[in-house]
Formats: sequence, structure tokens, C-alpha cells
Amino acid sequence: MSKNKSGLINNKPLSGFRVIELGQLLAGPFSGTLLAYFGAEVIKIEPPNTGDPLRNWRVLDDGTSLWWRSLGRNKKCITINLKKQKGRELVKQLINKSDVLIENFRPGKMERWNLGPEHFKESNPNLIYTRISGYGQTGPYSHKPGFASVCEGISGFRYVNGIPGQAPIRPNLSIGDSVAGLHAAFGIVLSLLSRQSGGGGQVVDIALYEAMFNLLEGVIPEYDGARVIREPSGTTVTGIAPTNIYRCADKKYIVIGGNGDSIFKRLMTAANRPDLAEDARLSSNSGRVKHEEEIDEALSCWCKKQISSKILETLDLFDVPSGPIYNAEDMINDPHFIERGLFENVKVKNKSLKIPAMVPRLSKTPGSTLWAGPEIASFNKEIFENILGMDASTQTILKDEIVRTSKLYSGINVQQENILVSN
Repeated sequence: MSKNKSGLINNKPLSGFRVIELGQLLAGPFSGTLLAYFGAEVIKIEPPNTGDPLRNWRVLDDGTSLWWRSLGRNKKCITINLKKQKGRELVKQLINKSDVLIENFRPGKMERWNLGPEHFKESNPNLIYTRISGYGQTGPYSHKPGFASVCEGISGFRYVNGIPGQAPIRPNLSIGDSVAGLHAAFGIVLSLLSRQSGGGGQVVDIALYEAMFNLLEGVIPEYDGARVIREPSGTTVTGIAPTNIYRCADKKYIVIGGNGDSIFKRLMTAANRPDLAEDARLSSNSGRVKHEEEIDEALSCWCKKQISSKILETLDLFDVPSGPIYNAEDMINDPHFIERGLFENVKVKNKSLKIPAMVPRLSKTPGSTLWAGPEIASFNKEIFENILGMDASTQTILKDEIVRTSKLYSGINVQQENILVSN
């Protein structure tokens, strides 16, 4: 394995693995994006003409979602009509030449297309068959449609989020989809490790509600062992104090986490409340929880008299965990984010666009963005010719199963057109 002048290994961790992505929108595609970032060859199969619906979601530039340029990075996008028998046969051929399949259709759909796991046991016994759905492949709810919003609710996640006595709050992100995608990528890597040890292929069954259920900390044992149901706690966390959001004189909010015993003393000293720093009632977390309102009132009074930057500067001097609440503009201009390389610049149609880098950060085999989310069908020619062995005339005959675009035979190299500019 060769190294470059920086000591980095030229091959990425997942180089040499081929992934077929049949998912749309977010959960399956996010998993595929993670794998592609770290070297896997991800072939994304989209429906003809329209492509993945996410191409048209939220903020658009020249008719294409800016989000797509991030989520579609490093993927080889092709179009195949899964409603056609010949289209499904083409997909089967690609799966048989691949290491991993990611699909997020409703359970039973792939079986009805004769593309379920059983159909590959003999032809591709080493296949890692990854399935992402709302409720999993088995159980009484498995047949139900399951968007992230619904699955976050049944998982228990939504119940603990919000203001007591008010409707549960949804964060303005599709967390259920992204968390499911993370679990899927984790399951795929575990399965590939198992395969290398002689375990062969297997099915990775990811349910959105279970991925969110996996984040619930002590909610279940607290109920089973003590019949305590964790309730929503607004901007705090139940049973830990002080940890809250405070508004400053410039109307900006900051977060302060002073819930360690020694940290609490430093915090209250910084806030000019030495009386509370030395108060025996507040020397342990249990005592601080009992008197949480008193502590929060003291911190609120202190914060509202000074601007946020001054409060944070003071807390830094006293080594108290604290920080601002950032929006996108704040992050893009923050020197720490910049130095850590959290933004990558890609060129899309001769325009530069910042997209987020992806973690984890690996010292010898880091991931990277090679090209932004490409145009629909950009890799049809490459995949159909190089992997399926189809010449141009065969592709023309199969025009109902695949879509030809002006780019298909133009010789344009998408990796050159949407290329990474810099970190």
C-alpha cells in the first residue's frame, strides 16, 4: 500500500468496494454518501427523467437543490427504469457485480421485483444487503410507511423534546433519516469485516425508529427499574444542573454547562456569585438539581447584563464549558471550523460552492470529496459500458429502461466538471 509525501495512504478505507444505492431522499443516500466519501464506488440508481426527488428539494440553484450537491457527492449516478422488467434485470446484473446494496423501499417491494435477498444467495453469496425502512423488515408495523417525522415520534425521541405541557418539538432537521443512515453505514462496515473473516454476506436491517431508539440513554431502564418516565425539560436536561441556554444583553443566546462539582464553583465565581459557589446545598449534582431554578435565575440575571462575547470570554478565563449558538453564517466564518477543514469547495457549472466535510477524521486514510452531486444520468455511459459491457447501440435499444441525456455520449467527464477545488 503506497503513501504520498504527506504520509497518507493513497487508498481510502473503502477503496475497492462497490455499492449499489437504490435509496431515495435521505436515509439510504446519506449512508451511501458516507461510504463514497471514504472510498467506496457508489453507483446511485435513479428513476428516469426526474431522478432522486431530493434534487428538487429546498433551496435550488439553476433548477437543482444545493443540498443535492452535498448529498450526491462522489456518486456515479445512472438511470434505470425499475418499473420495466428489463430495467430490473439490469439492476440485478449490477448487484451481482457489487459488494453492497442499499435500498430503502417499503418492505416487500424488492421481493415483488424479484430483487430480494433470497434472489442473490447463490449468484452473490458475499453480498451485504442493506435495508432501511421505517419499522424494519419484520413485526406488525413493518408494512406501514415510515417517514422520519413519524418514526421519531414512536421511537420515544420526540416525547422528551419540548417544553413541559406543550406539544413535542421537532428539530428542523430530518434527524431520524440521518441517524438511520449512520447506523446503516456502521452495519455495512461491520458486515464487511465479518465477510473478510469468512462470514459471507448478510442482511443489514435498519429501522428508522430503532436507530432513534438507540439514542435514548437511560429512558428504558429508568422506567423498568423505577417506573420513572422521563418528561420533556425544555432547554435543560433532566437530572443534570446547571446546563441551560441563557440570553445575553445583545439578545444572543449562549449555552453554559456547569454541572461538574468543581466546574460549578468556577462558574458561580465567574458570575460574581461566590455565595452560591460555596453553598453546601449545591456541592453535588443532586443538590443542584433540587435548586435548579435558583441557579438558573442567578445565571440569567448575570447574562442579561452583558453581551454574549463578554460572557463567553469570562467563562473561558474560568475554564467553564460554554459556547455560542451558531447559524450557518457563524459556522462558515469561524476560524476553528476553517482550520479543522470542515468546509470543502466544489465547482458546479463554473461556480464555487461550499459543502460540509464529513467525519470521522482519519489521520492516514482520510475521506474526501472528489466531485459534487452530478447531473442526472451523468455516469450512464461509464457504468453500462465498463461494468455491464453494453455498447452504444445496445443502450439505444434499451432507451425505455435507461435514459440518455445530452451528456451521455458527449464525452464530458463529470469528475472534471464538478471537481474538488480545496478544503
